[in-house]
Amino acid sequence: MVQEGALTALASVADSSQEHFQKYYDAVMPYLKTILVNANDKANCMLRAKSMECISLVGMAVGKDKFRDDAKQVMDVLMSLQGSQMESDDPTTSYMLQAWARLCKCLGQDFLPYMSVVMPPLLQSAQLKPDVTITSADSDNDIDDTDDESMETITLGDKRIGIKTSVLEEKATACNMLCCYADELKEGFFPWIDQVAPTLVPLLKFYFHEEVRKAAVSAMPELLRSAKLAVEKGLAQGRNDSYIKQLSDYIIPALVEALHKEPDTEICASMLDALNECLQISGTFVDENQVRSIVDEIKLVITASSSRKRERAERAKVEDFDAEESELIKEENEQEEDVFDQVGEILGTLIKTFKASFLPLFEELSSYLTPMWGKDKTAEERRIAICIFDDVAEQCREAALKYYDTYLPFLLEACNDENSDVRQAAVYGLGVCAEFGGSVFKSLVREALSRLNVVIRHPNAKQADNVMAYDNAVSALGKICQFHRDSIDSAQVVPAWLNCLPITGDLIEAKVVHEQLCSMVERSDMELLGPNNQYLPKIVSVFAEVLCGKDLATEQTLSRMVNLLRHLQQTLPPATLASTLSLLHPQQQLALQSILSS
Repeated sequence: MVQEGALTALASVADSSQEHFQKYYDAVMPYLKTILVNANDKANCMLRAKSMECISLVGMAVGKDKFRDDAKQVMDVLMSLQGSQMESDDPTTSYMLQAWARLCKCLGQDFLPYMSVVMPPLLQSAQLKPDVTITSADSDNDIDDTDDESMETITLGDKRIGIKTSVLEEKATACNMLCCYADELKEGFFPWIDQVAPTLVPLLKFYFHEEVRKAAVSAMPELLRSAKLAVEKGLAQGRNDSYIKQLSDYIIPALVEALHKEPDTEICASMLDALNECLQISGTFVDENQVRSIVDEIKLVITASSSRKRERAERAKVEDFDAEESELIKEENEQEEDVFDQVGEILGTLIKTFKASFLPLFEELSSYLTPMWGKDKTAEERRIAICIFDDVAEQCREAALKYYDTYLPFLLEACNDENSDVRQAAVYGLGVCAEFGGSVFKSLVREALSRLNVVIRHPNAKQADNVMAYDNAVSALGKICQFHRDSIDSAQVVPAWLNCLPITGDLIEAKVVHEQLCSMVERSDMELLGPNNQYLPKIVSVFAEVLCGKDLATEQTLSRMVNLLRHLQQTLPPATLASTLSLLHPQQQLALQSILSS
């Protein structure tokens, strides 16, 4: 018992300290291997199981290079154990399954030669049939009163079902491991897909055990990704795109059908997440009927979610509503937001994949989505509804103009929402509409400017919570300067925009905005440079901050900035340049001098 405790403690230390454990490795590993090899009688089977756990966690902590020499020896012992007959209550099997998976994570592609040994028993464990006894719910045959740890009971209708838990746990562990291998080995897992997919897909509806369903759900995108990578890299044993389509046609409808029947909200969210990943991997392999069935399912998901929320609101009104109940409701509401989040992600993926051809289905959904903009909805629901419209406007461009009348009033109002995530989504959407909205957006330019102005001039605009909304508002202001110059007082608005730069919170928008600044300087934009080049020092200082910052512009933009600075160095009177540089921080002055002199 003390030895087992020591092994568990060592494993925890290695797991917590990761690569720092390397310096103890040479002292520790010989002991662990000795136990693994010698603890082979029945009395010591738990000790041996713990040594596998410890070795595999130490291997993961120190990494492949340090562990490689011992790995082969450890694998050989595990392989010989794998072949031996073990009793059904021997803990070795489940520990061994987990040790193999950790060794795979540690060794990566070097693990492939062992897969032919690992996979057959793993598939066997994943295919275990649950050991079930069924009695009628009102019978006196008390399978549940025996306090038997090894049995779990569930009541379904008028039947009471008792299930042997050890079988379920082994099955769940095996399914998790399969997911783990597919995730780790990517295209290397390809040879096993034809056996694993038919094993796991039916388990999306395995209602006896949540962990089994969760593992099956997580594995779906991994299987598709493995197939796609193998085909792309020419490692698919002659299989081509039609194989990916075939697999996708098997997995995606099964996920949609399982989602339809899933009783657990948290697993619903995971299924939506997995479905979204599958759609991203399969892309245009997904056919029209599948897209239609996904949209129909989303309608049901939104409806079911709304009715669960109403039911919770009723629950909160009853007499004996206490703190514990309130905590539970809060947790359930968070799971619900997660469901909505994933719905938004899926619709975003469908819009990005199918662009304008998805719009007829988007229109069908709009009666489900429009209520999500309401003031009575949570901030998260409002944010998701806005993001969906942003995606439509960005991906469908001209084809989306017909929705502007409906959605832009909401968008303008949401720019000044009290929630910063909602503000960020709304001002980003304004930027998209400014870029693609052409004459439809023109009449709204003034109101858009005043809404953006409120976000940008807010005294706490640059605090951590608000900076993403601020950066997106600055980016949207830049788009109005770029696409609607004739509708604004550009001598005022363009310098006001310049004054907000650089932006450093949202690195995606930062790249867009700083590239735009670069283009404006390259074409000597009059309003940007100002009368007598009076804004030049500010431009140089923005360039300096971007060049000294991390990830604020693409490599291409950075080299364009350097060229512009060198050009200024050659064309400006030395005194002007010197006075411009003198306004910078000492750090930036040094950085610029080294850039300009190199």
